[in-house]
Amino acid sequence: MSVLAPLRHAPFRFLLAGRTVNSLGNAIAPVALAFAVLDLTGSPSDLGLVVGARMLANVLFVLFGGALADRMPKHRLMVGSSIAAAVTQGAVAALVLSGTATIPLLIALSAVNGIAGALALPASASILPQLIPAEIRQQAIALSRLSFNGAYIVGAPLGGVIVASLGPGWGIGVDAVAFLLSAVAFALLRLPTGIRPASGADRSSIFSDLRTGWSEFRSRTWLWVVVTGFAVINAALSGGMSVLGPVVADDTVGRRAWGLVLAAQTVGMVLGALVAMRVTVGRLLFFGVGCVAFEVFPMLALGIAPHLGLLLAAAFLAGLAIEQFSVAWETTMQEHVPADRLARVYSYDMVGSFVAIPVGQVAAGPIAQAVGVEPTLIGAAALIGLAVAGMLASRDVRNVRHRLPTSRQAAGAAMEESTR
Repeated sequence: MSVLAPLRHAPFRFLLAGRTVNSLGNAIAPVALAFAVLDLTGSPSDLGLVVGARMLANVLFVLFGGALADRMPKHRLMVGSSIAAAVTQGAVAALVLSGTATIPLLIALSAVNGIAGALALPASASILPQLIPAEIRQQAIALSRLSFNGAYIVGAPLGGVIVASLGPGWGIGVDAVAFLLSAVAFALLRLPTGIRPASGADRSSIFSDLRTGWSEFRSRTWLWVVVTGFAVINAALSGGMSVLGPVVADDTVGRRAWGLVLAAQTVGMVLGALVAMRVTVGRLLFFGVGCVAFEVFPMLALGIAPHLGLLLAAAFLAGLAIEQFSVAWETTMQEHVPADRLARVYSYDMVGSFVAIPVGQVAAGPIAQAVGVEPTLIGAAALIGLAVAGMLASRDVRNVRHRLPTSRQAAGAAMEESTR
């Protein structure tokens, strides 16, 4: 079976185009925003507050986004979210370029941007089974990850160049334009005929939907064990890479080089997606979780030996490895969770996995100021290793099987649409 088979389906092509353009802008934005804040105050704590505000708002509203995604056409949520994100990023760019930005304003706009993203994240994550036959789902997930990471290969170093040459405000402005272009692509996406989200008459309330999603989530031990483990991992990675990484880069390798480090990680992820297309192991989730241990290396390199060569190598290996988990996780979720409840389960996954990210982002600066940057990064590496060990200790994580779903209803509808 060709790894490019999903591209024969027109709805998937529009989905892929929108995600790719979005990813390109989002690769530039974190680099630009980080240095915009550092130029404004020079404080890692302020940077943590700004980036943490977006993630906190994201966590608070993502459950609502999951319930909405199972009630209405998912692509409409994605269009609205992209437009709202374009407006907020445009406002941030204008403030930075005009010299009127303040930390409270950036925090507020980041929070609004996080809410917009939260309403669409579960829809974007769960729409794929409606567009692609089950037998090529793993290839479609890997292609999505490949385009996502390919955009970051271009975007991360481009962000460093834009920031160094033109200033952070222009980088954030590029992200605003990218959101507008992705909204156009999502607007052109049409769900296959025969697929209808549940109407209000089909369900009693959003709260009832959320209870159903919670029941689905907690009934699968492998699911909540991995989500719990990634709460720890994401806190460590977000504090280390998003907050302390730019600080270390400013004192050592420089801003352009930091963009190259991020790009090296994404190159590894691109290669990882190509590898993941061909992985056929029966215990796919176990394999993917084991690969997460490589995330320890970038933290150690930043903390102990922040030399460009070591940082590039560590970031590349971490990217290669984490992509095995990403594809394994999405494939396992979409194989074992019913399609009509998948968005809600994804929303609980996102809350559980992401809830610690703002904590890590906000805490990284004060901890580093109290004990030092190097001990903070080494501690983050230790937390990642312990979390991986805890996930692998679960029998359910080790034994969940990689299989095709039995239902072909959504697959048949997508096949019919793709021939039109």
